Amino acid sequence: GSRLQVDAGEEKKADCGKKKMKEGAGDGGRTEMNPWPAFINERLEMYNKLKAEHDGLLAERAANDSKPIKVTLPDGKQVDAESWKTTPYQIACGISQGLADNTVVAKVNKMVWDLDRPLEEDCTLELLKFEDEEAQAVYWHSSAHIMGEAMERIYGGCLCYGPPIENGFYYDMFLEEGGVSSNDFSALETLCKKIMKEKQAFERLEVKKETLLEMFKYNKFKCRILNEKVNTPTTTVYRCGPLIDLCRGPHVRHTGKIKAIKIHKNSSTYWEGKADMESLQRIYGISFPDAKMLKEWEKFQEEAKNRDHRKIGRDQELFFFHELSPGSCFFLPKGAYIYNTLIEFIRSEYRKRGFQEVVTPNVFNSKLWMTSGHWQHYSDNMFSFEVEKEIFALKPMNCPGH
Repeated sequence: GSRLQVDAGEEKKADCGKKKMKEGAGDGGRTEMNPWPAFINERLEMYNKLKAEHDGLLAERAANDSKPIKVTLPDGKQVDAESWKTTPYQIACGISQGLADNTVVAKVNKMVWDLDRPLEEDCTLELLKFEDEEAQAVYWHSSAHIMGEAMERIYGGCLCYGPPIENGFYYDMFLEEGGVSSNDFSALETLCKKIMKEKQAFERLEVKKETLLEMFKYNKFKCRILNEKVNTPTTTVYRCGPLIDLCRGPHVRHTGKIKAIKIHKNSSTYWEGKADMESLQRIYGISFPDAKMLKEWEKFQEEAKNRDHRKIGRDQELFFFHELSPGSCFFLPKGAYIYNTLIEFIRSEYRKRGFQEVVTPNVFNSKLWMTSGHWQHYSDNMFSFEVEKEIFALKPMNCPGH
């Protein structure tokens, strides 16, 4: 691999999102940058050289090290294959083209595996469809990469983490200037659909850590991941179109496998959730292999909004919220009546069961939690403050207050 031009421990200042964005017409949202940030083409150039070397080695391995192997399917049937040549996709095609087209990802010896990655030895093989939870995670992870590509091309910022989550996916991005607005969603979705239409192949490449520090030198967050989280001499990157990202994979075969996508939410967060670290922009999306499934999801979201107790409570004049006390509730007279009725009900249940009520302070010296052992684990998430050079905190729970 290429040698590092800067010390691996130094974080080269990320040139992320500095370029002035071209404003979109009408809705005030952003549009694709023209030209793209320089790091996109520099990264791709470096990747292409590494990929050519890798393809040469793979061809050599296929020519010299390939041997017959047995692949066992879930029904016990065995299929003949060749190591370093035969892929799960080829085996799926041998069964039926319909099966191959509907398979999201393979599972080789109980590990998820790219459909186009050659098999290496005798193995078991499962072919997972979207209905499978592991396949959904892969599907949404690949969708996150599509959105990440669109985000780089629209915002020009530094991508951070982009995982699948329980319902969809998100990607975090660091921007030197400006932020993300819901007005941008339309441009992001349009570009995602264009990327999907292009059927960009997902390519996997194993690369030396020192080479990757050079490839991602423009992005201090990727360098942190490499320096702090990667303990092996090599790790993998995946490419789709101009996007190359640190990633364990696996992924779908190409971006065209994602049939319907929706970008529906954005928020701010901190790097690795730490309030003293950089502020990041987070964009959420969801995707499906069928437009009808997306329509059903949208309908369900609309119904859930109408059932949301926060909306119903406001409509019934039970309570309201205010930005000066986020997350806290202001009870109106009707709401206060219900609140007090519930408290009285709980008190009556205490009395029936022979309990007596006590009231303990809301603020304690931190020494209390140091003695109990809570401080060492939870102090970062407690509301603490200084009084006469002593640290106090609001109690997050009753114990160990009584």
